[in-house]
Amino acid sequence: MSLYFEELDYRATPIGELSLRRRRELSLGVEVYEIKLGDEFLMSSLFTASEIELARLGLAAAGTGGLDVVVGGLGLGYTARAVLQDDAVASLIVVDALDAVIEWHESGLLPLGPELTGDPRCRFVHGDFFALSAGTAGFDPAQPERRFDAILVDIDHSPDALLAPGSEGFYQPDGLRRLASHLRPGGVFGLWSNEPPDDAFTARLGTVFAEASAEPVVFHNPLQDRSVTQTVYLGRT
Repeated sequence: MSLYFEELDYRATPIGELSLRRRRELSLGVEVYEIKLGDEFLMSSLFTASEIELARLGLAAAGTGGLDVVVGGLGLGYTARAVLQDDAVASLIVVDALDAVIEWHESGLLPLGPELTGDPRCRFVHGDFFALSAGTAGFDPAQPERRFDAILVDIDHSPDALLAPGSEGFYQPDGLRRLASHLRPGGVFGLWSNEPPDDAFTARLGTVFAEASAEPVVFHNPLQDRSVTQTVYLGRT
């Protein structure tokens, strides 16, 4: 039996104090991994439905084979794993600004780490996703200006609730157009949000992409015994 609570790692980062915790959720009898930034929860292995749906919905809209994919935000790895579980995926680049998170996966400290690092299609890139999106070189340091079939993002809490200052422009029309320039024709942008669908943001997507939608993801929170609604936004060039 594991310890009821254990802090596996702690790092000081430019955006705050980052910690990785493992605990036993006694009410459910399960082991939970959590990443926190200061007092904020970034991700919990107890709630992964919408992160997985980000991959499923994005790839379903992107095509049927040979897909080159970018995931912005590694976290506990659930979106990346869901991408790799799709046989249509030829390659995956996962961009994360926090080198500690990449190290946790590469060292096997996180449960999904060996699966992600053991897949030859998957490569981690340590970098600022938003800065790379705004630039012309793009997300692949080995192949500047490379374009992709799908770019899936799970970093900020929502377009209006940012993890750290500096990404505001990404969610505006000019930032979304720069993101779209890294997609192939017919490529898909997918965005995770912790909030229910926002009609204003969906409309903003529609000014940049040929097709835009907001897909609600509803799941049960066993700790609060209630339904929760989060969102996956999709835009196709």
